[in-house]
Amino acid sequence: MVKSLHIYANGFNFIYFYQNRLSMISKLSEGVQVSVETYYQPDYSNPVNNEFMFAYRITIENHNSFTVQLHRRHWHIFDSNGEYREVEGEGVVGQQPILKPGEQFQYVSGCNLRTEMGKMFGKYVMENQNNKQTFEVNIPAFEMVVPFKLN
Repeated sequence: MVKSLHIYANGFNFIYFYQNRLSMISKLSEGVQVSVETYYQPDYSNPVNNEFMFAYRITIENHNSFTVQLHRRHWHIFDSNGEYREVEGEGVVGQQPILKPGEQFQYVSGCNLRTEMGKMFGKYVMENQNNKQTFEVNIPAFEMVVPFKLN
């Protein structure tokens, strides 16, 4: 069954179509929990041309006793053919969210692969808003797999 997910980000309304939630993984690092869910997007993929599109939804939750702000992201992306790339930059989906203790921030983004399988992991650079010290939060490794590869 194909489902749709409506996300509002940066003043734009995005509609993501996904099929078969593949996985959810979570990791607590430096008092910040990062949870990731991945979805294959068949309507935006073209397997004949080795183009496979995936969406991932990330939830970031602050378990610290202090407020934190996300400043940067750094991703490591691997295709199953050995291709590797890095993506880094400021914030996520155009934002640098501030999270008070117990608050969470959720966003959806995407990744295109040249193979039916791949994985990503990375880190966020965050700042303790009390003492202005920066620290790194690990983003757990997660797999992106076309559903028919699981059969």
